[in-house]
Amino acid sequence: MATRRVLVTGLSGLIGGALRKHLEGEYTLRGLNRRAVPGVDCHQADLADLVAIRPAFAGIDTVVHLAAAAGDNNAPADIMRSNVTGAYNVFEASRLAGVARVIFASSGATVAGWEREAPLKHLVAGDYDKLGDWVKLTHESPVRPGGLYGASKLWGEALGRHYSDAYGMSVICLRIGRVKEEDRPTGPRDLSVWCSQRDVVRMIAACIEAPASLRFDTFFVVSNNRWSYRDLEHARQVLGWAPIDSADRHRS
Repeated sequence: MATRRVLVTGLSGLIGGALRKHLEGEYTLRGLNRRAVPGVDCHQADLADLVAIRPAFAGIDTVVHLAAAAGDNNAPADIMRSNVTGAYNVFEASRLAGVARVIFASSGATVAGWEREAPLKHLVAGDYDKLGDWVKLTHESPVRPGGLYGASKLWGEALGRHYSDAYGMSVICLRIGRVKEEDRPTGPRDLSVWCSQRDVVRMIAACIEAPASLRFDTFFVVSNNRWSYRDLEHARQVLGWAPIDSADRHRS
């Protein structure tokens, strides 16, 4: 059986680097980056240029779209260019190339606006004595972006739904929690939303291997944190994935 051919946008980033270590040798990897990635077949182009990125998609089975202007510290113009225009171009280039599946790196920022209100504002602040009970958000809960970055990720999710419905593409959206270079939580909010590098790359691998019958779905991706408010049961039921790390192991 032929090795699956996987294109990763943003392969030089934090998650991309961790993913490369996990997948290299398992699949034929190609990168789509603005700069070269040593040791990997890498097409260099800007996501905002559809014509320039199209050659990277030739012969690809699965696209893992990680590249983005991450966080609200980016200028609105950069978020629009990378996350709005760039996301459209990735889906469109995938369609034109006949890619079977796109795994879209969305974000927990799509629902982080709920942290403005109790009980979640107490949860992420670490004010557990004020907390009381809380109900976890699921993939079916109303969205509430925490800023322009979260809103741009909702655009990507909506694009994925459209491309799945209109063209039969398999699209899996991953609302990834806070993945850190230190690979450990470093503040109170991280105890709720942290995701280890190991857990996120295992999730992406599970999505690559998911059956073709999975046409569209959305999953939260965080580690097994006691103070989490994001549902992981849906991922366990559909993908058989469960995190193996926990922010609680790093508490002092």
